[in-house]
Amino acid sequence: MPTSRELLAAVKAQITEIAGADAQERLDGSTVLDVREPDEYEQGAIPGAVHIPRGHLEGQVEGKLADKDAPVIVHCASGFRSAFAAKTLQDLGYTNVVNLAGGFNKWKDEGRPWRVPQALTAEQRNRYQRHLLLPDVDVAGQLKLLDSKVLMLGAGGLGSPAALYLAAAGVGTIGIIDMDVVDDSNLQRQILHNMERIGERKVDSAKKTLTALNPDVDVVTYDVRLGADNVLDIIDGYDVIVDGTDNFPTRYLVNDASLLKRIPVVHGSIFRFEGQASVFKPYEGPCYRCFLPEPPPAEHAPSCAEAGVLGVLPGIIGSIQAMEAIKLLLGLGEPLIGRLLAYDALEEEFRVFKVRRDPQCPACGENAGEIVIAEYDELCMPHPKQAPPDF
Repeated sequence: MPTSRELLAAVKAQITEIAGADAQERLDGSTVLDVREPDEYEQGAIPGAVHIPRGHLEGQVEGKLADKDAPVIVHCASGFRSAFAAKTLQDLGYTNVVNLAGGFNKWKDEGRPWRVPQALTAEQRNRYQRHLLLPDVDVAGQLKLLDSKVLMLGAGGLGSPAALYLAAAGVGTIGIIDMDVVDDSNLQRQILHNMERIGERKVDSAKKTLTALNPDVDVVTYDVRLGADNVLDIIDGYDVIVDGTDNFPTRYLVNDASLLKRIPVVHGSIFRFEGQASVFKPYEGPCYRCFLPEPPPAEHAPSCAEAGVLGVLPGIIGSIQAMEAIKLLLGLGEPLIGRLLAYDALEEEFRVFKVRRDPQCPACGENAGEIVIAEYDELCMPHPKQAPPDF
């Protein structure tokens, strides 16, 4: 039976090895593949390296290195494990693979560039394990989520499921703005709250629920009315805004502010048995004013408090909003930019409509004037006998 040394010699005879100097010259045009164990990788790595532990190579490499003809530099600590990894890659059809002689240890000893990468704790690796198995997310994506900031407009029907899933996913900072208190009529659909929280401020109730779900998340609360005087300051620094409001004045206010700050808005709306969702990414797709230039009269736009809503409906639309927010944060897939998703619960039917940017849009059009942050309450004031909007 051959010894380990004999096996290594046999493998090296079938692969190409390069020295550190040659590898450094090739960095710009090659993918560096680090096949060490996680604890080794976390102590130091070549900048930009793709990390796949040797034991997971066959199962994960094709998801992370799709182009089998692209140049790949494989390394481990000493060049032993990576020699076998290079041979495996060749067997999988990769045509341009080389092994770094001496591995990372020699690379570091020679004074070549390396860094200590951001890393997940053992507890975080366990918590987000299902994310880490996804090649499109993995450790880098999870770290990006933990470093992201999402602002929730409302802690009600739409905000509840969206915030819960974003917190569970590990979005590091979740801001919540809502100036209402928990009422027993909310509990039919607002799953952030419970019977013990009736009479409590919604933002406080939401923070308790989200931090109990995931202590990694920093929940920032705004127990204020969102208005022209504070909207720019509140949204500043957030990566994505999830709009869970159900009134037009706030939607127009947020639309204009998001254009100024260039922050994408994930829109959601619900009415009885129907819901809609879209993504308004400033100047890449339409804004809210592109398909609704002016607020409709109040009598044509009743809130859920006036028209009713099936309790499970906001759970569906809010979950879609959370998905769209994560896609934006990670750069995944095709967000609903320039598309309006419409859901009919009674027919159990989804339909998608294209929405184009309006060249004449008063906010983002080619000849749009300066954006002025203003209040729109006077254009959408409800009748005095009508109930106020219920998020």
